[in-house]
Amino acid sequence: MIKNYIIDTNVMVHDPDFIYNFEDNNIIIPIICIEELDNLKKREGIVGYHARSAAREINNLRETGNLHEGIKLANGGTIRIELNNNDPSCLPNGFDFTKNDTKILAITKNIKESNKEISTILVTKDLYMAIKSDALGIVTQDYKNDKITANELYKGYRKMILTSKKMDEIKEGGIAMPSNFDFTLYPNEFLDITSSDDSEYELIGKFNGKAIVPLKYVDEFAFGLKPINKEQKMAFELLMDPKIQFVTISGGAGSGKTIMSTAVALKKVIEEGAFRRVIFVKPVIPAGDDIGFLPGTEEEKLKPWMGSFYDAIENLMDAKEKTKNDKNKEKKSKKIDEHEIKRTAVNVDNFIEKFRQSGQIETKTFVYMRGRTLSDALVIVDESQQTTPHLAKLMLTRAGFGSKFVFIGDPSDNQIDNILVDEKSNGLVYTIEKMKPFDITGHVTLEHVERSPLSKLAERSM
Repeated sequence: MIKNYIIDTNVMVHDPDFIYNFEDNNIIIPIICIEELDNLKKREGIVGYHARSAAREINNLRETGNLHEGIKLANGGTIRIELNNNDPSCLPNGFDFTKNDTKILAITKNIKESNKEISTILVTKDLYMAIKSDALGIVTQDYKNDKITANELYKGYRKMILTSKKMDEIKEGGIAMPSNFDFTLYPNEFLDITSSDDSEYELIGKFNGKAIVPLKYVDEFAFGLKPINKEQKMAFELLMDPKIQFVTISGGAGSGKTIMSTAVALKKVIEEGAFRRVIFVKPVIPAGDDIGFLPGTEEEKLKPWMGSFYDAIENLMDAKEKTKNDKNKEKKSKKIDEHEIKRTAVNVDNFIEKFRQSGQIETKTFVYMRGRTLSDALVIVDESQQTTPHLAKLMLTRAGFGSKFVFIGDPSDNQIDNILVDEKSNGLVYTIEKMKPFDITGHVTLEHVERSPLSKLAERSM
């Protein structure tokens, strides 16, 4: 049955391609929402880019019809911009009639009352809008086209019990996937295996698409770093494997996402020359426009937002130096005064600037990535839970020949500052679920906090 879908501005900004996802129904955009898009078009970062993209998609339709009368879409639906039905008298006292949200509610209510034969639904990602809409008796829906519906996000590994004999065969080269498995393994999915006849015997295997094989890089270091728990070993395997072109790593604060990704990037680029450069990318969500007003060059503007990478490099430099001097000696405690702290910070800045000048290290935000083709590069996208699915897809389409992309982040709601996404609709979880069936991709969820006892306590208890 045909329905009327009233589209809120936040839906258009969340997904500029929303037009094509409502099947053969009627899409109605209040003129107020177009005005809001116009006001957002100069915003820096994700919001401004999506606002401009949505406007371009709507404008492209003008070649095939009139937005006032309604344009027939290829999927059988229609789209129009609503200029009328804005009488606010349908709303009770208590609403702020100066707000655009109130005006959108009035339009929705009037359309609902004037055309009772067709269901009218307000589509919004605004929690407060949804609450007010429900109070008015208006049916409201979240935009669900790119929302992950799985009850449990793909973790990239599963537990399994095998005989010690089978485990020995895996260690020696691998075994074919047993025919009695009652589940599907995805390419590059890991297996946390325990022996059925020896509870002390454990092994990590990986499904390569045909067989369960042992890990290749479990005994290697990357820039002085070696993984210290099972999940880190799995993630390290994906990061080190040249055949894996896209890696996603999720996990809470202190689980090792950034430092492992950075360590492998520095090893691959600086030590081995496997890639020409490493590009650190971060979406600047909390401050939005502020990045445009910071003084200095692009690198100087971005430096405050790249603290996680600077911290990772500083820790890796320290670990590499200790490994180089003596891997077998216990770490000796030492008093670090202000001069030592300043010296360390300068060393990190000098290190990054040295390789930035040589073109081996770049720091970018999404604003500066549009239109680029990133070839022969290892690209790390931090805080990728802050991106929309549309922007995550845009980022992956930057991939040129010889590149590897790594998305890292924590998709839990308390780590998302972007009002356009949530734990089920952000770019990280979207790419995890959409890319898991392919043999050049892999994912691991890190479960354990390794930063410090305090960090572990805060992650679990607060």
